[in-house]
Amino acid sequence: MPSSLPAVPDIDDVIADRIVERLVEVEEQLRQSVATSDDMVRWTGRHLMDAGGKRVRPMLTLLAASLGDVDAEGVVDAAVLVELTHLASLYHDDVMDSATTRRGARSAHAIWGNNVAILTGDFLFARASGLSASIGTEAVRLHSHTFERLCLGQLHETVGPTEKDDPFEHYISVLADKTASLLALAGQLGALLGGAGEDAAEIMRRYGEKVGVAFQLADDVLDLASDAGTSGKTPGIDLREGVPTMPTLIVRRRAAQDPQDEGTAEIVRRLDGDLEDDAELAALVALLREDPALEETRQLAERTAAEAIAVLEELPEGPVREALITFTSTLVQRRR
Repeated sequence: MPSSLPAVPDIDDVIADRIVERLVEVEEQLRQSVATSDDMVRWTGRHLMDAGGKRVRPMLTLLAASLGDVDAEGVVDAAVLVELTHLASLYHDDVMDSATTRRGARSAHAIWGNNVAILTGDFLFARASGLSASIGTEAVRLHSHTFERLCLGQLHETVGPTEKDDPFEHYISVLADKTASLLALAGQLGALLGGAGEDAAEIMRRYGEKVGVAFQLADDVLDLASDAGTSGKTPGIDLREGVPTMPTLIVRRRAAQDPQDEGTAEIVRRLDGDLEDDAELAALVALLREDPALEETRQLAERTAAEAIAVLEELPEGPVREALITFTSTLVQRRR
């Protein structure tokens, strides 16, 4: 496998070889998709792509297509479509989160400023939309619906829950829109274009909704448990921006239930304090790493992954289903 490609899970050799072959095509087409004569966008549009990535969404598209024919027309286009959409959203997310690093490199807005980063994300969204049109009207419909959910998820995260909303339900709904919707699209489009049929496509859509939430919950753990050199992201960046995560929601609930718990009260005090100072942020991250909320979040991610695997069991037995199960475990148990 070329070193520039992400690692394929330990799955059936025949399926793995076919996935690798298609991933090579995906990488090439991704670069062609952002090619432009504009001197500025030539660099900004490739910035996150050149930084690498796990290519989770293209890989799921290809695995879903393997339920039928992974070599079918439009499958690679669909894999590129979902990754382009994901990359576009990252440019916007990093601006809103004030993230300074992404995938081990400086974020686009840290290099070129917010306006350039936002417009680069818009450029990639435009290229993704053009690609969906080349696939067909159903792809356009599904992609536009997913794009709407991505926007709503970011909006609801930014505004936060109302007094009538349960904070945990609100948070899971944000994860479903911001992360799971694109994984659901990857699975559904892959199965449809691979010729696996409507039933398989619906199963893969429901699977994507579950595994996407599990994936993001695992990311909540990684945000605290890993360092920037391992994960490519600044640890605790969501804490600094006041963005809720599952561990912080668990801590706040515990504080409300037991105001006399001094350790929990100290964490909440720091959560509500000024985290612009790197030392203060690091101290809070260290406290949360030792808090039971981190393990509770990890267990919730694993339970949600088990629910995703239960959806996969509706598929026919065979190496592709087993590959998807392995893929699920790899997402949740990853260390970066």
